[in-house]
Amino acid sequence: MSTFTAPWRNMSAIRTGRSFDLGKMNLSQLWFAYLTYPTILLYFALIAGAAWAALHFSTALWVTLIPVPVVIVVYPLAWYAIHRFILHGRWLYRNHWTASLWKRIHFDHHQDPHLLDVLFGSPLNTVPTMAIITMPIGGLIAGWSGAFCALSTALVMTCIYEFFHCIQHLAYKPRWKWVANIKQLHVLHHFHDEDGNYGITNYVPDRLFSSFYREARDRPRSKHVFNLGYDLEEAHRYPWVMDLTGSPPKDRPDGARPAASRKTSDRNHAA
Repeated sequence: MSTFTAPWRNMSAIRTGRSFDLGKMNLSQLWFAYLTYPTILLYFALIAGAAWAALHFSTALWVTLIPVPVVIVVYPLAWYAIHRFILHGRWLYRNHWTASLWKRIHFDHHQDPHLLDVLFGSPLNTVPTMAIITMPIGGLIAGWSGAFCALSTALVMTCIYEFFHCIQHLAYKPRWKWVANIKQLHVLHHFHDEDGNYGITNYVPDRLFSSFYREARDRPRSKHVFNLGYDLEEAHRYPWVMDLTGSPPKDRPDGARPAASRKTSDRNHAA
């Protein structure tokens, strides 16, 4: 007879420092970690607050809700542009003032895609970005009620994106064909060629702007897939990210390895 194992049991065994290791987690453990993660809880609170503000300023509910489908269309395009031209650009790490930002918001994630704390962006970066992109759109449509409705929609979409993003790095084979498909496409982005498949759940922009590929055989493997172009040569020219990391850039992520072996690897890199 099978016994139920609570998802919160043995959670300490899948931690790497302060982060959960998605490469060691099952789906139940992901749900528990996701629904208790401070960033996600903050997003939930902001969704409720923005929805309340939208209703507070609303004079006609149907007008207030018009920004919802607009944001659903615009948001994937905005995410694509940010991901491709900012997060995968090289100008952030080549500037002393923005190197730490680039390290936190994307370089660390490509260096080790399994770590939960670097998979989620910092709310100090994500929330203002969502507000800047979506609130003016909603405001033009329905004033303050539309602006807050647009922000609430963006926050909901971000929560959905982040959950599926976790699944794409989880030691789990999705049963739903659509989820398995988007996971395969995102794995290619991280482990074959980073200059493509920039989407998370929506790959329409990739198809529109010729960065979509379905299989590894469709293009050669990139030598920068794990370091985003910040290799040893670049690190010596622009050392700020390497200084913050404490070791040279890795040419492959640690993956779901035991913490002890990771520490050994880090010492070898530092040496």
